[in-house]
Amino acid sequence: MIDTHTHLYSEEFDEDRKEMIERALTKEVSKFYLPAIDSTTHDQMLALEKEYPNQIFSMMGLHPCYVKPETWEKELRIVEDYLNQRSFPAIGEIGIDLYWDKSTLDIQVKAFEQQIDWAIQKDLPIVIHTRESFDEVFEVLERKKHPKLRGIFHCFSGNLDQAKHAVNLNFLLGIGGVVTFKNGRIDQFLHEIPLDKIVLETDSPYLAPVPHRGKRNESSYLDLVAGKLVNIYGKDFSEIDRITTENAERIFSKN
Repeated sequence: MIDTHTHLYSEEFDEDRKEMIERALTKEVSKFYLPAIDSTTHDQMLALEKEYPNQIFSMMGLHPCYVKPETWEKELRIVEDYLNQRSFPAIGEIGIDLYWDKSTLDIQVKAFEQQIDWAIQKDLPIVIHTRESFDEVFEVLERKKHPKLRGIFHCFSGNLDQAKHAVNLNFLLGIGGVVTFKNGRIDQFLHEIPLDKIVLETDSPYLAPVPHRGKRNESSYLDLVAGKLVNIYGKDFSEIDRITTENAERIFSKN
């Protein structure tokens, strides 16, 4: 299995990071893709990638919750410098978040669009964070539509129409712990989305799947997400593992 979105560098893992990664490897999670947040966590993220060069891969981007009026342009210059210095498997996580702060929508859109432009220029996928912002995100994607524009809707929690819209725009859906929640709702329609449009993720340390909901999430719980997809798609675990792994390898193929 591949965890396409996990914050392994988060301070929540400072006490047992190595053991936590080992637990995931024992559960046959073979690769971990780390989304960038902002410059305050780049060093920790890249150090972890250096420690596990065959398993851990860093993305680069500016998270929408960290698009702040006083720093966003400087943060974007840092992202651009990294993108010009070395290769990354994706630009992310980027997007729009209107749950925490609606007042920064204008600059969130500008940051999102700039990073999309870099992704198109460099032929990289993007990993999208969208919270209470599907309409705004789709508006940007429609405006920026391009044959090279592709990626993952991370932590997808929208409805069926939004899922179909994302897929039609050449995006995969990142499915994590929410699919196991009673009120998550996506389990009710996910079977209508082809399995070749799905990748697995944990978003650890956040959004732990049932029966760990409310506790710290970790990549070893990825099998619980895959297990839920067994029920939804009516396929055995090995088939879910194989197809979602192939999907992840394909989207990150230029890594």
